[in-house]
Amino acid sequence: MDSPERKQPVPPHCSALGDISRLGPGETVISVWPQPPRREGGLYPRVGKRIIDAVGAFVGLAVTSPVLLLCAVAVRLDSRGPIFFRQRRVGQHGRTFQIFKFRTMIDGTDKQGSKLTAFGDARITRVGKILRKTKLDEVPQLLNVVRGEMSLVGPRPEVPEYTEKYTSKERRVLEVRPGITGPASLAYIDEEQILAAAVDQEKFYVNTIMRRKLRFDLAYCRNVCLLGDARIIIRTGGSLVGLRFSRQREDLRASRASERS
Repeated sequence: MDSPERKQPVPPHCSALGDISRLGPGETVISVWPQPPRREGGLYPRVGKRIIDAVGAFVGLAVTSPVLLLCAVAVRLDSRGPIFFRQRRVGQHGRTFQIFKFRTMIDGTDKQGSKLTAFGDARITRVGKILRKTKLDEVPQLLNVVRGEMSLVGPRPEVPEYTEKYTSKERRVLEVRPGITGPASLAYIDEEQILAAAVDQEKFYVNTIMRRKLRFDLAYCRNVCLLGDARIIIRTGGSLVGLRFSRQREDLRASRASERS
């Protein structure tokens, strides 16, 4: 007769992940902390940030709802497949969640190719190109903020395959909620163009871009404050406007060059 299954004791340091029995369907904890994460100090990181996130996300969804509706209709009419793209990402304390974006690629091709998307990727749809240029595909992540899975500002959440490559020091970015924007997002707002120029995009991302982004994120995690978050949000808006005009100029130059040829 088989012996009854023995339950393995949960290491004491797993308490930093919270009550694992409360995980929802499809949620997992993909990592175990080598030590309890540092407790965030100050009133803003512990309480104020979440309040501002919730209020800001609700207001953002209300203000952008007409634009979101138009985007949803455009995605639906442009190609077959769901309106939203959902992907498993790693959040605070290693808890995974489903991130929301507008679908910008041909349905199903994200599972066949690389998890990275470079500029000019053949999998991107016509509407997807516009959404990615304007970053409108990221706006549905306000739903993740409402649900408490993300913050308005913080490190960008990665897929589990990439967080497994983090060093013990780099894993400290998982002590805070991931964000829609952050210092690393600003520094690499043109990441798709940078990747497009790389010979081995996967290797270049993991060994170079991801490591540099993590340095920005670690610096942010050491000094989370209201003023800093406000500056990042304002700079993000300004960068998106500047990026839009910059790409319009590039498109105009390209069209003129093709006309001359």
